Amino acid sequence: MRPTEIKVMIIDDSAVVRQVLGAMINQAPGMRLLATASDPIAAQPKLSLEWPDVIVLDVEMPRMDGVTFLRQLMGEHPTPVVICSTLTEHGTATSLEAMAAGAVDVITKPRLGLKDFLAEQASCLLQSIRQAARSRPRLLRPSRPPPAVSAPQALPKTTDKVIAIGTSTGGTQALELVLTGLPRVVPGMVVVQHMPERFTAAFAARLDSLCAVEVKEAEHGDRVLPGRVLIAPGGRHMRLARSGALYRVEISDGPTVNRHKPSVDVLFRSVAQAAGPNATGILMTGMGDDGARGLKEMQAQGAYTIAQNEASCVVFGMPREAIRLQAVNEVLPLDQIAPAIGRIAL
Repeated sequence: MRPTEIKVMIIDDSAVVRQVLGAMINQAPGMRLLATASDPIAAQPKLSLEWPDVIVLDVEMPRMDGVTFLRQLMGEHPTPVVICSTLTEHGTATSLEAMAAGAVDVITKPRLGLKDFLAEQASCLLQSIRQAARSRPRLLRPSRPPPAVSAPQALPKTTDKVIAIGTSTGGTQALELVLTGLPRVVPGMVVVQHMPERFTAAFAARLDSLCAVEVKEAEHGDRVLPGRVLIAPGGRHMRLARSGALYRVEISDGPTVNRHKPSVDVLFRSVAQAAGPNATGILMTGMGDDGARGLKEMQAQGAYTIAQNEASCVVFGMPREAIRLQAVNEVLPLDQIAPAIGRIAL
């Protein structure tokens, strides 16, 4: 076995998924199918023999569902996991729960035409496995939100401040940890999390239920207000615009930027122009380099810039590139980012 070989386990009650995806993995350079199992209970004895580098996991399975297993796994033996699940409106929320529990990526599989789908999406599936193998998952325990601070809304000293956050792989957990650690009154925040179109509304609603701040999926024309977090909708770019003393967001279609839509660079560049030194840019865990150049533009316009440190990142790609470009004023571990935002609010 080559040292760089990625060992993959498939846990899925579909024999078609196990057969077709297993064959793809064995044929892919640098990968080996370690084992398959019809559910997590059946996987246990196989895991005791040899541990995989990546697990491809279904959500709905007999005896134990994938989310329950994922929580146990991340608490006992954090391992890169790619969710491969049939999604409905209900299932979308379930898959978001899985991502919050530590899944690196989610692949949507249809109820019909599954064999053809797996064959057609082979490149995407294998790329997700490769990216997962480079990640370093860890169990994150979000802190309880601090007590609400008694302060009037929209104080003059905070209305002109904007905090822009960009994140990708591992970002669902990271954002939950940061946002649940904030008091109710903080500068308005705009966020790009690389996420498919059908996920962002449910993701924002879930965070809103956990946080002292208001969290919502951004709509065109939404105002950026103290205590409000606007998350870019999947499949659309989000930009910050200024009208007098007020900030609003503009939501638009267009080509992908750095292979992403929404793109962190698109948001950060607009923040650089609209807010300049009144902004703070934060780049967190993620694959690739989206956001690094935009963060550099923010810094050039006088914004304070922060990158998540390597030790606390699931994937140290985007922050590494920003640091390489000397676009960062401060490098912080994940658990120090919420306190840093709190200092900005003062």
